[in-house]
Amino acid sequence: MRTLSEWLDHQQRIHPRGIDFSLERIAAVLKRLGIDRPRVPVITVGGTNGKGSVTALLEAVLGAAGWRVGLYSSPHLVRYEERIRIGGNEIDAARLVSVFERVEAARGDLALTYFEYGTAAALAAFAAAEAGVLVLEVGMGGRLDAVNAVDADVAVVVSISLDHCEYLGTTLEAIGREKAGIFRAGRPAIFGSGAMPASIASEAARIGARLERLGPDFSAQVGLHDWSWQRGAMRIDGLPPPGLAGRIQFDNAATALAALAAGGLLPPRAAIAQGLAGVRLAGRFERLAGPVDWIFDVAHNPASASVLAAALGEQPSRGRTLLVVGMLADKDVAGVGRAIAGALGPRDLACAASLPGERGLGAAALAAQLGPVLQRPLTTAASVEDGCAWAARTARTRDRVVVFGSFLTVGPAREWHRLYCAPR
Repeated sequence: MRTLSEWLDHQQRIHPRGIDFSLERIAAVLKRLGIDRPRVPVITVGGTNGKGSVTALLEAVLGAAGWRVGLYSSPHLVRYEERIRIGGNEIDAARLVSVFERVEAARGDLALTYFEYGTAAALAAFAAAEAGVLVLEVGMGGRLDAVNAVDADVAVVVSISLDHCEYLGTTLEAIGREKAGIFRAGRPAIFGSGAMPASIASEAARIGARLERLGPDFSAQVGLHDWSWQRGAMRIDGLPPPGLAGRIQFDNAATALAALAAGGLLPPRAAIAQGLAGVRLAGRFERLAGPVDWIFDVAHNPASASVLAAALGEQPSRGRTLLVVGMLADKDVAGVGRAIAGALGPRDLACAASLPGERGLGAAALAAQLGPVLQRPLTTAASVEDGCAWAARTARTRDRVVVFGSFLTVGPAREWHRLYCAPR
């Protein structure tokens, strides 16, 4: 019998390519498993940035209302089990191994990709656990993403910006067209940002989806201590701020509530307030307070780095800011640097950390690209952990350390902090 680690290694060897967009393989396996048409409501969440926040908000609000939510998200920070949550809890390793065995028996000679395998496992786990509503986060793109093998009752595209251009296209219009592929005829399609590519509207019209967008159709009106949500004639006042940091989270919360309302799932105000206040999401402006504050954020493209910079500005440092950055080689490093540069002062410091693997960018190359943009030299570190150690040695009381650039940066950094900085 394979262990969980052995199963994950096995899945990475089945298909010769890590990414191979197609719905045929995953659809065939889901049909063999008898789970290709879930009997419960499905909310699918796509977009470039903000997917994780919106899925977490949906899970929190629905959970507060008593729903048994099946949440599928990716990638994970530390443990694969983070990707599959049932009733607010990560799936345990033994149950996950059992589900993998079912998927393996069903796939036969079909060569699933790693993400396809995980998607089938998540849906099988939700069916077995009798989840009452499914919240599915798109991995990449939308139209040909494995998650799109299941029809969404409500489809959400949170935002569109340039990322994964080698797969999705080099313009916002092209990327928007791919993301809008999760829309379905006659069903709600929610767009959660102010700037919307024309392709979102044109694809919604072509498919026959009922498009609603932030601003014209629903909105968040933010006050000093609370906020109001409005969708047409529907209005809810006096809501607590979302438990996720940053002004952008009000828009994300408004988007989540619009999706629930459009799908006939909006709970009473008390459950909405409880869910908003209690939502948590690791690695999204996650602040661990102390004599030196540590902030972890998976921002990895210019748009998400701009959101990070704005959040840093909303919560100014009591001392210096020390950046620890690790990025993948296929990302817009200079664009990320330009986005974050405005949040830095003349005394602030930065460290470039190497990421492992074929896609990982070495510290020297990262520093060479970021240095001119940030207008300061960067310390280099052989690993994220070494970068965190540099920050811990260098930081003084009232400083803050900001670790960002990739899930592959934040995951190891959070583990390093847990081992060496967390109170014992």
